[in-house]
Amino acid sequence: MSFPFLDLGAINARDRAELIDAFSRVLDSGWYVLGKEVEAFEREYADYCGTRHCVGVGNGLEALELILRAWLELGALKPGDEVIVPANTYIATLLAITENHLTPVLVEPDLATYNLDAARIEAHVGPRTRAILPVHLYGQTADMSAINAVARKHGMKVIEDCAQAHGARHGGVRAGALGDAAGHSFFPSKNLGALGDAGAVTTHDDALADALRALRNYGSHRKYENIYQGVNSRLDELQAALLRAKLLRIDTDNQWRREIAGRYMREIRHAEITLPVIGTHNEPVWHVFVVRAKARDALQAHLQSQGVGTLIHYPIPPHRQAAYREWNTRSYPVTEQIHREVLSLPISPVMTETQVTAVVAACNTWRA
Repeated sequence: MSFPFLDLGAINARDRAELIDAFSRVLDSGWYVLGKEVEAFEREYADYCGTRHCVGVGNGLEALELILRAWLELGALKPGDEVIVPANTYIATLLAITENHLTPVLVEPDLATYNLDAARIEAHVGPRTRAILPVHLYGQTADMSAINAVARKHGMKVIEDCAQAHGARHGGVRAGALGDAAGHSFFPSKNLGALGDAGAVTTHDDALADALRALRNYGSHRKYENIYQGVNSRLDELQAALLRAKLLRIDTDNQWRREIAGRYMREIRHAEITLPVIGTHNEPVWHVFVVRAKARDALQAHLQSQGVGTLIHYPIPPHRQAAYREWNTRSYPVTEQIHREVLSLPISPVMTETQVTAVVAACNTWRA
């Protein structure tokens, strides 16, 4: 048996009729930008997350960029202010900060959950620290109770990076409603994936939502009247319609991901493979199922030989990227260990029990 890490064709084939209906609805409407489909998706996704507002944008990176940009415009942030962020995140999180002329403060993650270590935050708070940007990595929320407590103590904003956590909960509250604002990516491989790039911001903040709706549309609420030097980052009608169709299935898909993860947690029994840990009060949605092994490359080669597709999320930490060469000499030992050891096993809503059994067997027969 051989199967890929992720089969997007098979995932989307399940909704073929609904997706074609959505496409036809948009095609026949004659309205393709910021119309009824975007309005409906924003309303439905806000209801799903439990927030007052959802603002559709072009992609997940721009969702984070525009949150920070809006707060700059509203005076809650100033250029040069510091934003605390996990050192092991994907580079997009950092790009959103530096694009706004803000300063990332990299903080090590918790080795068990891979999320921002809330206990380390306090030591990194300085006179210009104005926000915390936790990333709900791999489909599990960060320790938002502790993070919000630190933020309240110091009067800081909290921005969730929800790119990998559609539907995840912390303390019964969904990701996207756990901070002051949240950026969401609907990249095709996400738990809620579009058929192209798409993103959104969720928030309870009326003023922020109002600013975002203008900023995404050339800085304009009314045609030809521009109150900000905005951008073009509009969730288009087609992607909104497709996402509406797929939103109906997300909870069922996430439950199947949990069942697969449950089997992996119970049945993978190898002394050299470290399984993930679920944080207190968390309900993950397992965007990816990440294990660690000191001989990671050997494990990946073994799984490949058994027909099991895997990926590495992510091979190079942000502080070692050429894009941030000024940080290349810094040392973040926990982050570096994670990036050196992690391997993502296949997990998706179209995996079969037989395939899950094959992954377990391949892991357990590895000779480290």
